[in-house]
Amino acid sequence: MNIITLEHGNGGEYTHELVRNLFYKHFQNELLMQQSDSSILGNIGGKLAVTTDSFVVDPIFFPGGDIGKLSICGTVNDLAVVGAKPLYITAGFIIEVGLRIDILERIIISMANTAKEANVKIVAGDTKVVGKGDVDKIYINTTGIGVIEDNTLYMNSSNIVEGDKVILSGTIGDHGMCVMSKRAEFDFDTDIESDCSLLHILVTDILEVSENVRIIRDPTRGGIATTLNEFIENTQMSIVLNEEYIPVRSNVKSMCKMIGLDPLYIANEGKIILIVSTKDAEKILEVMKRNKLGLESRIIGEVIGDNRNKVYLKTEIGGTRILNMLEGDLLPRIC
Repeated sequence: MNIITLEHGNGGEYTHELVRNLFYKHFQNELLMQQSDSSILGNIGGKLAVTTDSFVVDPIFFPGGDIGKLSICGTVNDLAVVGAKPLYITAGFIIEVGLRIDILERIIISMANTAKEANVKIVAGDTKVVGKGDVDKIYINTTGIGVIEDNTLYMNSSNIVEGDKVILSGTIGDHGMCVMSKRAEFDFDTDIESDCSLLHILVTDILEVSENVRIIRDPTRGGIATTLNEFIENTQMSIVLNEEYIPVRSNVKSMCKMIGLDPLYIANEGKIILIVSTKDAEKILEVMKRNKLGLESRIIGEVIGDNRNKVYLKTEIGGTRILNMLEGDLLPRIC
């Protein structure tokens, strides 16, 4: 049988065959292979960090990644940016009847390879099969567990002070525009590639050289504009960005212009944005540029204390505009 059927989700022979021949085969580790209703993880030293996410990207394969790689990268990155060491991931699959098993296996292998690269273990999972049209091919839900060591810096927006610098690790909008360009209704002839990447080593490098990192995030849905608004939402601070310092690839910029989108609001899956003290900004920038995922890192703005909670953009033509949080949904199903 080379496609998923409802029998694969009924808990019987086909279900066990699917789990044994695909999930256990590729995700195999001593915790998962307990093969119980719950995996017993053992003692974890330090404070726990937990995150959960669901991935519904369309199309499920795209230049630079796929829904499987995306699900692991997204989960690992959400743990990393709070200073946690990623350890374990659970994975739940909702699969549409008729999905080819070889396509499912490609996704599973991609997840396994990415988890191995991140040194995390997939320790539990679930599979549900639903009727035609109830989902689009496959959706994946993950939960990630990490540990924060007792001496790890506590990062929070309350730490932000006037004069702090805003650092971005590279070009923006690559993931969102890549996924958009490959949709059937658009099918743009472009070489845009998703930036889908694991960011935990880059974050670790930063935290090893500075105790003056205020906050770090990976600016996914809503882009850097929304993330920066979230940074200052509960503070008395504002942020001033300089547009000429914000890197956008020419093909991303052209596509955004063509369809009327602003790259500042487009999702990224392999970038971090952080606020750091002025005194450590150059040191942090230097260590970021030593990592292949931070080669294009730069300081793009600073924090000001005007009590207005605004993000301002100094434009390349000399004006200033306010960047609010994303309103509406620019790009549905990009992650």
